Amino acid sequence: MPEIINPYGKEVLIVETDFYGRKLSLEINRVGFRTSASVLVRYGDTVVLGTAMLGQEPMQGMDYFPLSIDYEEKFYASGKISGSRYVKREGRPSDEAILIGRLIDRPIRPLWPKGYRHEVQGIATVLSMDPSFRPDMVAMMAISMAFMLTGAPFEGPVAGLRIGLNKEGELSAFLSPEEQEAGGLDLVVAGTQEGVMMVEAGAKEVSEEQIAEAISYAYSAIQPAISLQKELLMKVNPEKQQFSLVLPDAEISNTVETWLKGKLGDNLRAPYPERNDLISTLRKAMHDNFAANMENYEEQKKDYDEAFTMALHKDVREGIVKNNVRPDGRRLDEIRPLSSQVGFLPRAHGSSIFTRGITQSMNIVTLAPLSYSQMIDTMETNSEKRYMHHYNAPGWTVGEVRRLGSPGRREIGHSALAERALLPVLPDTNSFPYAIRSVSEIMSQNGSTSMAATCSSCLALMDAGVPISAPVSGIAMGLMLEKDTPFILSDIADAEDFAGDMDFKVTGTEKGITALQMDMKVHGLNVEILKLALMQAKQGRSFILKHMLETLSAPRDDLSVYAPRVESIKINPDKIREVIGKGGEVIQKITGDTGTEIDIDDDGTIRISSPDVSSINAAKQWIMSITAEPEVGEIYENVPVVSVMDFGVFVQILPGKDGLVHVSEMSEERVQKPSDLLKEGDRVTVKLIAIDDRGRLQLSMKAAQRELNDRGKKTNGSTEQNSGLAAH
Repeated sequence: MPEIINPYGKEVLIVETDFYGRKLSLEINRVGFRTSASVLVRYGDTVVLGTAMLGQEPMQGMDYFPLSIDYEEKFYASGKISGSRYVKREGRPSDEAILIGRLIDRPIRPLWPKGYRHEVQGIATVLSMDPSFRPDMVAMMAISMAFMLTGAPFEGPVAGLRIGLNKEGELSAFLSPEEQEAGGLDLVVAGTQEGVMMVEAGAKEVSEEQIAEAISYAYSAIQPAISLQKELLMKVNPEKQQFSLVLPDAEISNTVETWLKGKLGDNLRAPYPERNDLISTLRKAMHDNFAANMENYEEQKKDYDEAFTMALHKDVREGIVKNNVRPDGRRLDEIRPLSSQVGFLPRAHGSSIFTRGITQSMNIVTLAPLSYSQMIDTMETNSEKRYMHHYNAPGWTVGEVRRLGSPGRREIGHSALAERALLPVLPDTNSFPYAIRSVSEIMSQNGSTSMAATCSSCLALMDAGVPISAPVSGIAMGLMLEKDTPFILSDIADAEDFAGDMDFKVTGTEKGITALQMDMKVHGLNVEILKLALMQAKQGRSFILKHMLETLSAPRDDLSVYAPRVESIKINPDKIREVIGKGGEVIQKITGDTGTEIDIDDDGTIRISSPDVSSINAAKQWIMSITAEPEVGEIYENVPVVSVMDFGVFVQILPGKDGLVHVSEMSEERVQKPSDLLKEGDRVTVKLIAIDDRGRLQLSMKAAQRELNDRGKKTNGSTEQNSGLAAH
């Protein structure tokens, strides 16, 4: 490859290694001259540019780490032009790109020091995509390496793998999307050399033991990619960034902790929402106390408020670690009070409310014909999505005033997790030909709304009569790691999430796991602790599932009267154009006259939908009459005479299918002239007696009458015989 002249006089540097059967290379100084750091990562035919930018000074007045990580799909990377008719430029990232950006963010964010307030931006841009595997894990390495090369206090490197089951049922990485789907497991594991940082999975009811084995396998498999990043780092040896951390004022923290002595612990131990009210009262009392005794307190109020929050987190942690008591008095494995209801919205196709503590999700399911499926047009795929889960959580659900707007990254992430939880149990389109939209409207938040959304979605699907193969429940787990001792919490609330070291969400049926999402707040975790959390989560899921089944034990037998009915018929694909007609005139006539919606697949499958069953039957009969093939021996009743000739009459037995009744086949008695007996427009009953080698239909009125007479005799004879037996 010809060398690029680097304007800063730096040499293009490449390190590489064999990684899972392909060459993995990291390259710097070829592109991105004005970034804080940039790297090209190549794996197979996939090339990803990772760029990092650091702010020179810490952001003033910022109470959070201003880190942003984005994943950019480029259609040219896969040799595509967007299928949108009006927009060909890449615009707003797809939901899939947003989810991958979150996937990369989650293992990286905890590896920056607390109090670091320099603005940090990482962008992974896919420049070339090998279609035989997904490029997201290559993008994760690109972002990690770019951050390492900035000299910032990032405690990486990080690498990840997407693991599935190959055709032989063995764990493997870099499978094609088709292989991943067929294997029934789609697991992403990311970590450092020290431990696992993030896990995300979709699975078709896979056991906890299999998931733990796959996590362990993936963690071992990522180590060569981590070692390669360290090799490049040693060769570059970037200059360390000078920075200062924005940490709580030690004097203010001590002052607040002194004031709070004797006021925390058991004094705040109460169920939610009572505990939240006690905290609000105590917080106000603290501010009132210091405001009355300090000059210029308003200038420092924010620092005192933060110190109060940190003291609360410390108190929550101490209560669990020292006394095995949670903030609301629960045991470590105890679930908050549960309640649920279905069918409360009269016009919805399916509805539910699921409440756990003060976390509450309302779910509404809407059914529609498959033509309402969502079109997905991304760098990786052109496809349709028939099951859509949407999650909404406005500000009032946490007691805040917020402007309404389009869904953010969190909402999209929670939507995807709950959607993934139910996908493995949905019926296929052959047995249930519907597009399904499930919307979780969060009513109140206090921890794990995505799991509440999963449970409420499952109940609403069953209320709608969707024949899922098994009900699904979900639970959020927490962890507090004290030295080497893990304290695993079932069904965590906000206070435990903020004070803890792990957020771990698991969904599944009684048979196994359907979705999984785990994020660490400490620097890595060993697989054995994760396995303990999985097994405790299984108990919690079973408890929640038992409650759900007490509300609704199985999918309803019938759909809502307001839901469309969909019926399928199969025709010869060669007949499709006859059903559609010239310029669509036939199909438009059918849908207009019957009030139905009709979808036609290339294989000849026709789906007819309407809330009215009689309308479906009318459309079905219409289509069958168009596509039916004449059958020798079949009797066609009440069909029209379309022309009268000297030698017989032509009769239309099916649309576009005329046959001849010869004068000799019109009656048992001799007919001199066909016009003496019939005229155009008369309706007759005929039997198809033959189709000649030119496809011409030979019909007989005589044969039809004989067969109908014979049928009548048999029916009468059977009736008389039955009557005689009864009399005897």
